[in-house]
Amino acid sequence: MEYTDVIIVGAGLSGIGAARHLQEHCPGRSYRILEGRPRMGGTWDLFRYPGIRSDSDMHTLGYHFRPWREAKAIADGPAILNYVRNVAAEEGIDRHIHYRHRVIRAAWDSRIARWSVTVQRGDEPEPVTLQCNFLLMCSGYYSYDKGHTPEFPGRERFSGTVIHPQYWPEDLDYRGRKVVIIGSGATAMTLGPAMAEKAAKVTMLQRSPTWVVSRPEKDVVANFLRQVLPERWAYALTRWKNVAFQQYVYRRSRTRPEKLKKMLLKRVRSELGPEFDVEKHFTPAYNPWDQRLCLVPDADLFRAIREGRMEVVTDHIETFTEKGVRTRSGDELEADIIVTATGLDLVVLGDIDFRVDGEPVDFSRTWAYKGLMFSGVPNLVFTFGYINASWTLRADLTAAWACRLLNHMTREGVTQCVPELREQDREMTPRPFIDDFSANYMKRVMHRFPRQGDHAPWLNTQDYRKDRELLLKAPIDDGVLQFSGATQGGRHAGVGHVGSQQLVEEK
Repeated sequence: MEYTDVIIVGAGLSGIGAARHLQEHCPGRSYRILEGRPRMGGTWDLFRYPGIRSDSDMHTLGYHFRPWREAKAIADGPAILNYVRNVAAEEGIDRHIHYRHRVIRAAWDSRIARWSVTVQRGDEPEPVTLQCNFLLMCSGYYSYDKGHTPEFPGRERFSGTVIHPQYWPEDLDYRGRKVVIIGSGATAMTLGPAMAEKAAKVTMLQRSPTWVVSRPEKDVVANFLRQVLPERWAYALTRWKNVAFQQYVYRRSRTRPEKLKKMLLKRVRSELGPEFDVEKHFTPAYNPWDQRLCLVPDADLFRAIREGRMEVVTDHIETFTEKGVRTRSGDELEADIIVTATGLDLVVLGDIDFRVDGEPVDFSRTWAYKGLMFSGVPNLVFTFGYINASWTLRADLTAAWACRLLNHMTREGVTQCVPELREQDREMTPRPFIDDFSANYMKRVMHRFPRQGDHAPWLNTQDYRKDRELLLKAPIDDGVLQFSGATQGGRHAGVGHVGSQQLVEEK
C-alpha cells in the first residue's frame, strides 16, 4: 500500500499554497496532492462564465510568498488560474499532483498512526487505498458536483435555455438575446455587466438587494510602489495596506453600521443618479458584512445600468412561463436565456466519509479547535478561509500552523495529535462554525459543520490580526492538543503532554 507522510486533498488555491509551505518548512516530509478533477485550480478552473473574477484584491488573495505582478488588482478568473499554475510549476509542486483522484473515504487507525485514504481513480472500476500520517484538507467548502438551484414553479414550461453558472456551456451564444439573471450575489453582479456587452438586454432579478461597493480594478499605490521598491517590499506593503483597510471596514460594520450604510448608499447614488430607486434596489434589510459585500470593479455594474444595457428588478418569482419569468407583482420578464445565479451547495470537508478507529465521524458533534482541527479527530487540519476578507489570508496562516505542528511532532518523536476538551471546556455554549453571518448559503448547512465554543482555543475568530497571534505565535503545546506515539489500545491510549514549540513566523 502506497504511503506518503502527508496527503493534501485539493489542488486549488489552498492546496498549492499548503504544498509550498510544506516544501519550505517541512522539507523532510513527503507529500502528494489528490485532486478529483482533471486539472488544478479549483474554483478558478471550474467556473467559466463570462466575466468570472475575484471579489478580493490579488495582493491579499495572492500568496504571501509570491507577489502579484499584474497591473489589475481585481483580477479575472483566467489570470488567477495562470498565477496558481505558475506557482505550482515554478516550485515543482505540479509533480506531486495526482489528477482524477477523488477521495471518498478516510479512516484513521491509532494502532499504526495512519490514515487509510480510499480514492476513486479516474474510470477504474475499483477504488484504491493510499496511506499517510497526516491529512491536509484543502478541498474548499462547496460541492463541485452541483450548484444550489431552488425549485422554480413552471420551469418545464420555459422554451428557452436555463443555465447555472457552475455548468457554463462553452458554446453558449447570447449575442442579441434577452437574458434574465436570477440572483443578487457576486456571480449575478459579475455576469450582468459582462453579458450586457453582447446581449440585447440583461435583467438582474433579485428577491432582495445586496450591499455593493465599487473599487478601481487597478491599485495605483501598488503599481507605484512596484516602480520604486524591490518587488517583495512593494508587495508586502500593499498587502499590509489592504489587510488593514479590510479589517477597518469590517470593524466599522460591527461598531457603526449606520454610518457605513450611509457611506455605501451615498456612493451608489452618486453612480446611478437621483432618478434611480436606490432604496428599493440597493438597500438591503441587513447591516453591511452580515453578508459579504459585493465588489464592483470600476463601477461596471452601475455603468451598464446607466447606459440602459442592464436593469435591476427587485421582486419574487411567481412562476416561469413559456417566454420568461412572471413576478409576484404580475410583470412578465421576457427571456431567451435564464441564468440561475442562486449560489452554492456547501459540503463539510469535501463530503468525505471519515472514520476514526472504526467509528464514523459526525462533524456536527465535534468542536472546532482554532477553526482548523476538530475534537477527537487526529492528524487532520482543515483549511477554511475568511468570509470577511480574502480566503488566502487564512489559508496561508492555516498552512503555516500545520507546518509548526508537524515540526513539533517530529522534534518530540510523536506520531499522533488530537484536540480534546479539558474539564473547563465541557460546559461551553455552542455557536455555529461561522457566526454573525446571515448569508443563506451558509445558514442552510451550518448545522452540519463543527461547533465553535465560547472561549479560546475553541473559536473560529474570522479575525486576521487575532489569527496571526493565535496561529503563528501561540505555543503548539497548549494543554488542549494531546500527543502520543502509535498506540495499541485505541486513540486515547498513551496520550501525554510534550515540550515547547519553536515559532515558525510567516515571511
